[in-house]
Amino acid sequence: MGKTNLDEFAMGSGSIDGIFGPVKNPWGYSEQYRERLGQDHKREDSDWVIAGGSSGGSAVAVASLTCFASLGSDTGGSTRNPAALCGIVGFKSSYGLLSRHGLVPLVNSMDVPGIMTRCVDDVSIVLGALAGHDPKDSTTIQDPFEPFELPDEIDVRNLCVGIPKEYHAPGLSTEGLKSWTKAADLFENAGARVVEVSLPHTPYSIVCYHVLCTAEVASNMARFDGLEYGHRSEVETSTEALYAATRHEGFNDAVRGRILAGNYFLLKQNYDHYFIKAQRVRRLIANDFLKVFGSGVDVLLTPTTLSDAATYLEFIKEDNRTRSVQEDIFTQSVNLAGMPAVTVPTVLSRRGLPLGIQFIGQAFRDKQLLTVAKWFEQQINFQCINLQGLLNNCDELHKPDISKIVMAPTV
Repeated sequence: MGKTNLDEFAMGSGSIDGIFGPVKNPWGYSEQYRERLGQDHKREDSDWVIAGGSSGGSAVAVASLTCFASLGSDTGGSTRNPAALCGIVGFKSSYGLLSRHGLVPLVNSMDVPGIMTRCVDDVSIVLGALAGHDPKDSTTIQDPFEPFELPDEIDVRNLCVGIPKEYHAPGLSTEGLKSWTKAADLFENAGARVVEVSLPHTPYSIVCYHVLCTAEVASNMARFDGLEYGHRSEVETSTEALYAATRHEGFNDAVRGRILAGNYFLLKQNYDHYFIKAQRVRRLIANDFLKVFGSGVDVLLTPTTLSDAATYLEFIKEDNRTRSVQEDIFTQSVNLAGMPAVTVPTVLSRRGLPLGIQFIGQAFRDKQLLTVAKWFEQQINFQCINLQGLLNNCDELHKPDISKIVMAPTV
């Protein structure tokens, strides 16, 4: 058991802002990716492929075959985003099914521990070990949770799959759209009923999410004052100076920016105009999901990300907030509504990098959601990452150069 790296305080979508350095996507070192680059292409050392975020380290640990499963946090897509970009399964459970005790709180009303594995069956195993009531987290369900196994023989002919038209968003890559269409066709050809549905308030969800997210961030980050725990500045001129210096030194630009934005939204003169209005929009978004699922739809099928993983030099052309808007566009509305969702790898892009498809289920019908995801996984048969070239290079690096060994004289 070990810890992995992530964006500082889980505020990011690339895992490049961690205090321990950036997280690199293992697919950027795979044979699939290198073959598509071409023999003559010379990459700069700084132009590696990002892992997604914020829980990029957890995704990389699973994708690189380092571990069987890993945990992350999912506030707006921080498990599903890196899982999709690293070619693994990423699951966000229904809010309240998994205890949040032990998570550093970011947005209490949306935070959910995320599970990352290489197949859907492994998700159900980890979920069975973790789910259920926890007296240390009052938001967890009171009813006992029964672990379950997913069936091997799955019939989708009685299934109704919804395709939200609002998820055909600006910026969705051609390959992402093609993968989404292919997934819908798979269900339709297998006898499932595939229907277009509408979630009319989805276009407002990303703005609503960022108002509520930063407001709760400002509240949760207030505890890091340099007196109780965490980093403490050397400044001793006054308590106010200690507070200011500690928070300036202890938070990076992205975290400070969200704290400032959240405090602005919570000002007395802004509270009703921003925070209360965002809460009302959140209720409308949740009602959209309830209405669709109440109409007979069993699961929703959407893209997980706009495209495959960007290279580092391409990713940093945009600031943290802009990138978070782009990367969370398909994932954060699920957190606003408290629904379960899972991303499953589907295909490699023309660059040799993974693309994922997201399934959204009804609250506390996580077993049904994972069963549908397993059926889809069986049809796709996504190829495994090939790191043989990297392993060969590692062997070469560790081989001693005999020509440079100086033999000690014998006595």
